[in-house]
Amino acid sequence: MVKEKVTIKNPTGLHLRPAGILCKEAMRFKSVITFSFRDNTANAKSVLSVLGACVKCGDEIEFTCEGEDEREALAALITCVQGGLGE
Repeated sequence: MVKEKVTIKNPTGLHLRPAGILCKEAMRFKSVITFSFRDNTANAKSVLSVLGACVKCGDEIEFTCEGEDEREALAALITCVQGGLGE
């Protein structure tokens, strides 16, 4: 299992479009991928779960990846978030 924290940089947070981009990236991997925000844990492969986390610009989330491709998944998701999730 690998974990890493990242700050959401896109100005509108994880609304529908960036949430979809995040989920699409997460679904490329076999690992179980979640993120923690405040006291909640969201499934990074579920758009509804990501939207339900209500993550805004400047919020810090912590990704947790567990599985055979966990390191590659974590690196890809961090890169995706740091790139602004398409915004």
